[in-house]
Formats: sequence, structure tokens, C-alpha cells
Amino acid sequence: MDISPKLLERFAEEYRADPANALVAGAIAKSGIEDASFNYDVRRRHNFYFSHETKRGEITNQKKSGRCWMFASLNAARVETMEKLNLETFELSQNYTLFWDKLEKSNYFFESILETLDEPLEGRLLAHLLANPIQDGGQWDMFAGILQKYGAVPKDVMPETFHSSDTRFFVAELTHRLRKYAQLLREGHKNGKSVEQLRADKESYLSHVYSFLVKALGEPPRVFDFECRDKDKKFHKAEQITPQQFFKEYVGWNLDDKISLINAPTADKPYGRAYTVKFLGTVKEAEPIHYINVPIEALKAAAIESIKAGKPVWFGCDMGPYICRPEGIMDTEVYTYDKTLGELPEFTKAERLDYGDSLLTHAMVLTGVDLDSSGKPIKWQVENSWGDESGKKGMFSMSDAWFDEYTYQIMVEKSFVDQKWLDALKQPLVQLEPWDPMGALARL
Repeated sequence: MDISPKLLERFAEEYRADPANALVAGAIAKSGIEDASFNYDVRRRHNFYFSHETKRGEITNQKKSGRCWMFASLNAARVETMEKLNLETFELSQNYTLFWDKLEKSNYFFESILETLDEPLEGRLLAHLLANPIQDGGQWDMFAGILQKYGAVPKDVMPETFHSSDTRFFVAELTHRLRKYAQLLREGHKNGKSVEQLRADKESYLSHVYSFLVKALGEPPRVFDFECRDKDKKFHKAEQITPQQFFKEYVGWNLDDKISLINAPTADKPYGRAYTVKFLGTVKEAEPIHYINVPIEALKAAAIESIKAGKPVWFGCDMGPYICRPEGIMDTEVYTYDKTLGELPEFTKAERLDYGDSLLTHAMVLTGVDLDSSGKPIKWQVENSWGDESGKKGMFSMSDAWFDEYTYQIMVEKSFVDQKWLDALKQPLVQLEPWDPMGALARL
């Protein structure tokens, strides 16, 4: 049935029948849907006090880049450095890890192209591989591979450049080049080049990528001198230290002790199993990304135990719905869209994933939790990486109900996770398709 004049007239009559619609339309025209729907009562629930907090450094700023997952990881890692060296604050270089991420992602992309030379160009897999081969986004396990291989350095050892802080053109141009190299590899295969010849071509292309990255981001140090002065004015110095040595000595994370948990309550992903995603990674030789799917209660319990132990928690969420950025509030009731726009049956979390209405888009750090008298969480303290102009000087307050609905992944030490969930690692990894929602990358 088409939209007839009679049907349009009925719609108009139904709209005019409710006088409140005109008032709402005026408010939206003046200030927009979000401001017109803002629930001021929710603001009163978020006083930014929390019963348990971890140490944290000064707020960081990823600027015009999608490096949230790096910032979140390094913001959690730097707490260890601050404690070891008695520092008030500290910052690790996000540009250093960006450089290696881009180089390793390029290599991973080339390897994926070589693995799919006989796949049809018009097929879904090739379309997926070519869509965003070098985007800024990532997941925890991808970053763990970078730390394991390349370590970390202080920010002043490899500071920001124009393109590390503003990656749009840089990523677009590198993407353009990678697609051309992919076309050349596939064309070479079509023309009868051997695997050895194609790999020689790949190394040549990768050399060009390295040169591109050095020009845009600077050359990463192989060794450097580290100096700092602690809160007691004591001077610390380490000469000719490598990034790997710095990470081992001044961060000290045993990456094998870390585990990623997800909450994906969809029918195709039973709890208590470990999952991976095909063709998703950064460092090709690293362990494949993997995470254990657990109920939201188990995920929150692990996060709470970590925070109580003074260890911040990396987490990935959908940083879109019900976020009041100026106030720093993440709450499912912060906007009353049902009153301004009309009631709508709510999705379940599983339905949002199944119908593409939600997925992981942003990574931050849980640095606190407010527990009631029975030990149940009320709200969570969130350290963001958008500078200090949003939220309360860069910090956000998240309701527990929002956590339930829009948090999808955390990284914690295995010691904070019930053994019955860790037993999932004894079974073979369940392989998910590259376009599965759990393959989404934190990129805001």
C-alpha cells in the first residue's frame, strides 16, 4: 500500500489531536531532541562520589583520533608506573603504540589478502577486508600484542605529531595505498606469480608503509634515556633502556595473566565459551584475540574485585545511547525520549546486537564504583580520554543500569574471575565471522 493523501491527512489529525506535540516541537526546534528530553532528576543521582576508587593520572586527550582503546590501555597501565616511581601523574606515549599498530595492521592486512587470493572480489569477505584495513580502532587483545612485542615508552620520548592527533587524512591516504597494494598482489597472483614472489612484493610494500609512518608520526626509539622526579623530589634515571625493558620494569604487567570478558547475551553465543573473530588482529604472530562470554553479573563482579584491589579496568562499550557528554552522565534515564518522541517498545541487549542497533564503539577505564550496603553497584566512575572539557573535568559517572545494557567487554587479571568461567579456555575457541558484532572495534 502506498502513502495516499487520505492516509497523510489521518496522520496529521492524529498529531494535532495531542496539544503537547506542539510544545515538544517548539522545544526541539529551539534546543534539539537531546536537550528537550533531558531528565534533570537523573543529574541529582550522579554526585561523582564513589565508595571505592583506584589511583589515576591526569585526564588525557586523544583529540581527533580513534585511539580510545590505546588511551584506555595506557591509562590503566600508567597507574603501575605511578606506584612504582611514586609519581603524582604520568603519561605513556600513545603515538609510539599508534606507529606499531599501523605497521602491524598493514602487515596483517597483506597477510589476509595473501590468504584470500582465490576469494571472489565481489564476495562479502573481500568487501569486509577492504572496507577499513587500517582504521584507528581496536580491542584489548590487539593492544596486548603490541605491548608484548614493542613495549612502551614515556610520552616525552615519542610525543604527539599533527597526524597522531588528527588521523583522518593520514588514515584515508594509507588506506588508499593499502588497497592499491592489495590489487597488485591479487593481480600478480592472477598473472602467475609464485607465493615467494608475492611475499617479496609484500615486503617492498611494507617498506613503503614504514617510510610513510615515519614521515607522519616520527621514528620510534629503539633505546632511550628515561628521567623523572617523584612526589618527594627524588630523581630517577635509566640510561639506554629499550621500550621492552621499560615496559617490563616500570609497568610490569604479565600479559598472560590478563583476560578479556564479554557480555553478548545472544542465542548464538552460549556463556562459558571462549570466542575469537576470523581475520581480526594486529600483530600477526600474536595469540589470536579471544574472550570469554559471561553473564553481566560475572563481568561486573570481576570489575568490582579489580577496583577494590586498586587496579583500574579497561572496558569497551557503546558510547552512543543515553550519554550526556557535557554533564558526564551515562544513564538509561538521562533522556525521556518516550515523552518527547513517543513510546517505543525497548530492545533487549541481545536484540540490539542481533539487529545492529548497538555494538562496542568506545573504550575507557573504570576507576571507581559506588556500592550500596549489600555490596551491589549503584554507579561507576569512568575515566575518559576526551580531554577535561567534557564531563566533570574529563570524568564520567555511569549508572549500573547503563552498564548492564551498553557495556560489552572488560579486561581484568584472571585472579579476579571465577574459575568456572576461565575453564572456557580449556576448550577450542569458537570462531566468529569477521562481521560479527563482537568483532567491532573501539574507535571513538
